[in-house]
Amino acid sequence: MPAVLNFPELSPVLFEINLGPIHFALHWYALAYIGGFLIGWGLILRALKTTRLWPDDTPPMQRAEFEDLLTWLILGVILGGRLGYVLFYKPAYYLAHPVEIPMVWQGGMAFHGGFLGVIIAAFLWGRKHHKPLLSLGDLLAMATPVGLLLGRIANFVNAELWGKPWDGPWAVIFPGGAAQACSNVGPLCARHPSQLYEAGMEGLILGTLILTLVWLGGAFKRPGLIMGLFFAGYGISRFIVEFFRQADAQFVTAANPNGAVFAGLQMGQLLSLPMILLGLFFMIRAKRA
Repeated sequence: MPAVLNFPELSPVLFEINLGPIHFALHWYALAYIGGFLIGWGLILRALKTTRLWPDDTPPMQRAEFEDLLTWLILGVILGGRLGYVLFYKPAYYLAHPVEIPMVWQGGMAFHGGFLGVIIAAFLWGRKHHKPLLSLGDLLAMATPVGLLLGRIANFVNAELWGKPWDGPWAVIFPGGAAQACSNVGPLCARHPSQLYEAGMEGLILGTLILTLVWLGGAFKRPGLIMGLFFAGYGISRFIVEFFRQADAQFVTAANPNGAVFAGLQMGQLLSLPMILLGLFFMIRAKRA
């Protein structure tokens, strides 16, 4: 068998506590959300304090206003992520079982839906409070990649959202019957660690570029530039990674093993195309304020 990597002995639970009938478990995925939220919050507060970053040295909001916006954003993520999953990935199932739509604890959230939910929430809040929408979008885009980085690492720890079968030098043998359900690959199925590809592209590389442009390149003085860069950067990263990522099971059939949904594209690629176009639009029209 080619030289591949066994999945490290990682538990999806960081620690758990049992006190009689009370059971508490902290999962790495929850920790990734918490860490991404706190780091992103810190970045935003630091940027709001640093007036030199903004057009006319005027940040788009104050700290108290940002804390009010957070409530809107959290609702946008939850509602958008869930509805996106329902509409994009399993519309037939949830049409037949509508009572399960609000059951988010059963799993099933879509990044593109959550992303759209955040945009709508931020837009409505910004219009209500008469804030500069492009600068508001730049601020949120700056803080997002760190959450993507941590979230994709948590996906790897959870041994989920793995890639297509592969026998290359860093292929990983993920545990579980679904991950091992490969044909014509030998006794064990190794796969692309596509979660780490996404962590590197959507999180580390895109985040580093954005932070460098914000803090050293004066990018916030061109409203819409960072938001556009994030849209396009995420879209391009996700589009590329989908070539290595296992297609969503609900789209895979014997006649469609690659899970294409339109013109040979997988759902993640199809949903990323509007992000790329929108991002390029905002980057091209961004002008120094």
